[in-house]
Amino acid sequence: MAAKLHYSKGHLSKVETGSKKPTPELARRCDALLEANGTLASLVPARTSEAPLPEANGNGEVWLMSLESGGRSRFRPVDRRQVLAAGAASVLSFGMGGGRAVADGAPVTAFRAMFDQLRQLGQSTSPSVVLPSLIAQTHTIRELAVTASSRARGELLVLGARYAEFAGWMAQESGEDEAALWWTDRAVELAEAGGDRSLAAYSLVRRALVTLYREDAQQTIDLARRAQQAAGASARIRGLAAQREAQGHALAGDYDSCMRSLDRARRFLSDPAPESGPVIGPASLSDPVAMVSGWCLHDLGRNKEAADVLDRELQRVPPTALRSTARYGVRRALAHAGAGEVDQACALLGSVLGTVDAVSSATITTDLRRLARALSRFHNAPAVREIQPRLIATLRQQNV
Repeated sequence: MAAKLHYSKGHLSKVETGSKKPTPELARRCDALLEANGTLASLVPARTSEAPLPEANGNGEVWLMSLESGGRSRFRPVDRRQVLAAGAASVLSFGMGGGRAVADGAPVTAFRAMFDQLRQLGQSTSPSVVLPSLIAQTHTIRELAVTASSRARGELLVLGARYAEFAGWMAQESGEDEAALWWTDRAVELAEAGGDRSLAAYSLVRRALVTLYREDAQQTIDLARRAQQAAGASARIRGLAAQREAQGHALAGDYDSCMRSLDRARRFLSDPAPESGPVIGPASLSDPVAMVSGWCLHDLGRNKEAADVLDRELQRVPPTALRSTARYGVRRALAHAGAGEVDQACALLGSVLGTVDAVSSATITTDLRRLARALSRFHNAPAVREIQPRLIATLRQQNV
């Protein structure tokens, strides 16, 4: 059993005698190996965070952003009264007065083109590079909408909502969950002001991503189910929500529920109905359900199956989608390590570490730490000794 699980006999002996507690990952692997259909996995559930998700404060009326010469930037919303109390001398402003009349169509086209470019940039660079532009453009769009005609106002507000939602994703990639949820709430407000109520459902999918990385399986499932049942949710949003539910079931070790959710996701995402505005959710995966299936199989303890799926699907990711390559590349190496294919895991990790450094992601780093722990069980393997200094350097860089 130790050989098939790729854990030492000594480790399993300590678990068996009660001197060492099993991890949820070990429980899921044992469950898959012994075909226990979730019974063993349920005995060691993934740890849950008792703390509720932070509630974003929407009372800020003034947005303050500082840009430092070292490349760092800071953003915070404050009440207008705080700014006035601080005194005009403490706030450096530059005049951009004059009319704000908006010609129908032209600004929407321009800001839509900028959004596509920023989204592309977000796939290849650190969130710190993209966030200042996203914040500035969201603010500009929001202000332009005030004096726009009724038709242009709605289009601008809906587009501004996509900017704000993307800012939330980049904030989470920076490791700032509270800021991510603040931006998600602003996105919902902008979308609803523009007549689009579908983003409220997608905000639940985004919140479920936060709980997923906190390894809170039940809250992830609950949020994803609420998104699928939300009024006004498009087929695409329901499909993305079903995928997230599948990931929650995988964390809980429930194979059958996971597969049913993935089947439901595929049905929803195959709906040909076009989306208005930029595509919501991942845009760089040709078959997101297949990729998420590989992700889930790893969490279910079925590492060989996961590795086979991820090997195939990563070949289809565009070379420009560096963030997706890093995310699923690390998960692919994790699956190979779990399957006992240590040399292959190290080779795959070596090929993707430079990309991980470039995109700088808090969520990818979560899997990178898991991979470091998995490889530590094989610390005497030559491939592990060779890759370890580079892996440690990347983890240190991500924690800066």
